Amino acid sequence: MKEKRIRIAKINPEIAVREIGDFIVNYLKKFNKDGGVIGLSGGVDSTVTAAITKKAFDNYNRKKPERNLELVGYILPSFVNNHKDTTDGIDVAEKLNIRYEVRNIEPIVNAYEKTNPEAMKSHYNKGNLISRIRANILSTKASIENKLVIGTGNKDEDYGVGYYTMFGDGAVHVNPIGNLPKRLVRQIADYFGFYEIAKKTPAAGLELGQTDFRDLGYDYYAVELVLEGIQQGFSRTELYNHSQIKDTITPQLKFSKFNNIEDIVDDILWRHKNIALSKQDLIHPPAAPINNLRYE
Repeated sequence: MKEKRIRIAKINPEIAVREIGDFIVNYLKKFNKDGGVIGLSGGVDSTVTAAITKKAFDNYNRKKPERNLELVGYILPSFVNNHKDTTDGIDVAEKLNIRYEVRNIEPIVNAYEKTNPEAMKSHYNKGNLISRIRANILSTKASIENKLVIGTGNKDEDYGVGYYTMFGDGAVHVNPIGNLPKRLVRQIADYFGFYEIAKKTPAAGLELGQTDFRDLGYDYYAVELVLEGIQQGFSRTELYNHSQIKDTITPQLKFSKFNNIEDIVDDILWRHKNIALSKQDLIHPPAAPINNLRYE
């Protein structure tokens, strides 16, 4: 019997950019905002999100509305960030012709030594602290300027394996590329002419020398294939032995912390259920029901 393929999404970049851009503009208008603020990391996700948003704002502003929409970029490096990421972020802002600021947050990070000294002993906790500091800066800037925080999380990272910091880079008002897997985010980066950024190795920028692959043990195309496979009705065992999964994951094993395909498939599914979905519940926490309330 011929093997059934795992179907993966395709897009027309021009149409996708227009659809996402219209969504952003309509969302901002709903809340009567003057635009958005975005953290520019120099990576592909923030670059694509900024490019889509700026294009949408420019198109909207040309219609001469009562108020123009503005996108502002904030580049917030600390000592763990590669200097190239900062210069790439600046280059993106200047190519897109958006107002931007560069603020080194190391003094703020160090100030937490007084209140959270235990966090400084762990790269993991300190990295998440850095992400939350950035989120605090962005949300405050947005509030002062009557703007919303434009999120940059993609489908694989945020909704696939939950690879983000709660109340850090996950603390946003709108997430324009949340339905795009990393593969398609790179395609849109090429569409905008950011070819080199599209090729960059994904890294959270929260620890020295950190990469997403080193943390996870696999790339985001593996995440996309496994989760699409599950959604399309493939069993876990079928995914272990599927040619698309094998062709994608086998070359990665020599560099991975995992020894076999089964462990990687299991880890992706575990992260999706226990991290990605759990984080979504925690971000929108339930209130305790009170059944004896009486109104008089």
